[in-house]
Amino acid sequence: MTAKVVLITGASSGIGLATAELLHEAGFIVYGTSRRTSDAAQYKFHLIELDVNKDDSVAQAIEKVIKNEGRIDVLINNAGFAIAPAGAEESSMQQAQAIFDTNFFGAVRMTRAVLPAMRQQASGLILNISSILGLLPTPFGALYSASKHALEGYSESLDHELRSQGIRVSLIEPAYTKTSLGINLLEADAKVTVYDHIRENLHQQMIKSIQQSDEPRVVANTILTVINSRNILPRYTAGKTAKHLKNLRKFAPVKIFDKLIQRSLKI
Repeated sequence: MTAKVVLITGASSGIGLATAELLHEAGFIVYGTSRRTSDAAQYKFHLIELDVNKDDSVAQAIEKVIKNEGRIDVLINNAGFAIAPAGAEESSMQQAQAIFDTNFFGAVRMTRAVLPAMRQQASGLILNISSILGLLPTPFGALYSASKHALEGYSESLDHELRSQGIRVSLIEPAYTKTSLGINLLEADAKVTVYDHIRENLHQQMIKSIQQSDEPRVVANTILTVINSRNILPRYTAGKTAKHLKNLRKFAPVKIFDKLIQRSLKI
């Protein structure tokens, strides 16, 4: 059989890089994307330029892959960013929109651009990298969580729409992962002094949690398993922590779960 062609956004580091490397090792034809490709030669897979916030950039990247390979079998929407712990009101409307532009609308833009090709070949898989925070409430991370909640609703609806055309859509939900996403966080741009103490405490908790979290390869392994699956499910957790939190959310009584959130964050 011909090797599947995979396109991964945000593949120059973190989960995207680990996934691109693993899929390349597994024999897939892998195209990773980044906004900067000056060091593309150092990667084992194809690294091409793409900005998920720009229609022209998305169209050109997808056209390039199809021109080279004739098809795209798997799209992995991984590009995204987060801000450091902060109150929901501590981000300006411009910053709030920027989060959604990349985390949600970037995935929507990529999906819309790749669907005509997948529809023509009557097959395809779209994997959206969400987060366990797309299921759980996270105080002082409201905008990031909201962008992932939006991605989850979009993905599940889209999966129902596309099944009859041979295309599936699924979600990957990791917990904290050892990536630069959690280290090189943007600061809130409209800080309120009342949150100063809790903001700093939560930032230190986050850094500690990330240092003790799964390597990106754990998420990459989950993605490989999903791609190789015959029966695609709507969502998959990646790693033990994500699975544990998902089960807590599902089975713990609301009041108990609410207290656990408050107690764990010391707020």
